[in-house]
Amino acid sequence: MRVRDFFEIDFFLLLSALVLTIVGILFIYSSGMTSSGILVSNEYRRQIAWASAGLALAVVLAIFNYRRIYDLSVYLYLVTLALLMYTLILGWAGHGTRWIRIAGFAIQVSEFAKITTIIFLAWYLDITKRSQKTLLRFVVSCAIVLVPMMMILIQPDLGTSLVFIPILLGMTFLAGVSLKYVFFLGLTISVSGIFLMLPLWQAYIMDNAYPALMLLVNRRFVLAACLILSLIGIISWFGFLRFDKQRFFWICYSAGVFALSLGISFAAQMILRQYQVLRLIVFMNPNIDPRGSGWHIIQSITAIGSGGLYGRGFLQGTQSQFHFLPEQSTDFIFAILSEEWGFMGGVFVFILFLVICLRLIRIMRITTDSFASNIVAGLVSMYAFHFFINVGMTMGVMPITGIPLMFVSYGGSALISAMTGIGLALSIHVRRYQYQR
Repeated sequence: MRVRDFFEIDFFLLLSALVLTIVGILFIYSSGMTSSGILVSNEYRRQIAWASAGLALAVVLAIFNYRRIYDLSVYLYLVTLALLMYTLILGWAGHGTRWIRIAGFAIQVSEFAKITTIIFLAWYLDITKRSQKTLLRFVVSCAIVLVPMMMILIQPDLGTSLVFIPILLGMTFLAGVSLKYVFFLGLTISVSGIFLMLPLWQAYIMDNAYPALMLLVNRRFVLAACLILSLIGIISWFGFLRFDKQRFFWICYSAGVFALSLGISFAAQMILRQYQVLRLIVFMNPNIDPRGSGWHIIQSITAIGSGGLYGRGFLQGTQSQFHFLPEQSTDFIFAILSEEWGFMGGVFVFILFLVICLRLIRIMRITTDSFASNIVAGLVSMYAFHFFINVGMTMGVMPITGIPLMFVSYGGSALISAMTGIGLALSIHVRRYQYQR
């Protein structure tokens, strides 16, 4: 990098990420404090070390020419898949996911899988950007994302696996894949979630007031419905090819959405563990199990509400210091922040994330390299999804999924992965006009 290139770094992006990381260290420190003023955890020290390593990595990546990974993207992806397989077989389970030990460090491979999948998908979308086979392009993109996503889901790590969905949607949309295919996937996922929640809602919330909804968990009904909808879809598709009538296409489209949604929701009921099902139930009504699964949400909402406009003051939070909040340095760190810094503290964090996303969108728009644009689209989708799901989870408007608040939550793998994304974006910004689409 030339000296003048240093001043091309997007300092607003880097500074926002750095400030969020410092805020995270402060509240990780606060989470380790007891009501007696005794520090019982040294997590903040490890976070400082990881933050230093992450910041150094971001700067190195800003200097590094991102185009050098273009031809390596498939190898990075395959190595990640190999590590995920190794994690499934020989990794140790803890905190709702699996880890591997390398040189004495515990590494969560799934965090880095998000970055390598973004890079590989960006490469594929770039080399197929002139393809007229948009359906094939979309199907292959889905397969690229689905493989690591399913390997992570089996760990089981539901939260991290869900992050791959907005990455896929954001990148395919930017890459010019037909909107009807992108919308098809988004609609299928949404309907699948509804079909998954409805039986739980009627059984635990409505006290079996709508027994017909239990058909959604009946194996024979789901199989028969999927077969019938599939036949309707196939016949409609042939009708579309034969007569070229749009109504046949949309009948096939709708049948496909409902058939896939029924199948996915039924499969999810088989795959999800009991504690994950309980999280969905208490999301709808935390008071069903106030001392068990609902405890997280109840205490988090209490902490956020007690913070008021300006908060109780740093290190003055009662929910955190009495350790009423489970996983308070990771999943529920935003609740500690809101209790001690109040609504204004939450707004401050929101503004920092907004700056990051807006700067990434700007980089995505001005870069002349479609490979780079695809990478940044994946990054902004990832950061935005983490923020809205984590904050929504602590406020009780999203189910508990174990998704951390990037840059803020405790965790070395998550922080270094987040900083890796920032470093790639900085490198792209520095070279935003050097390569052509």
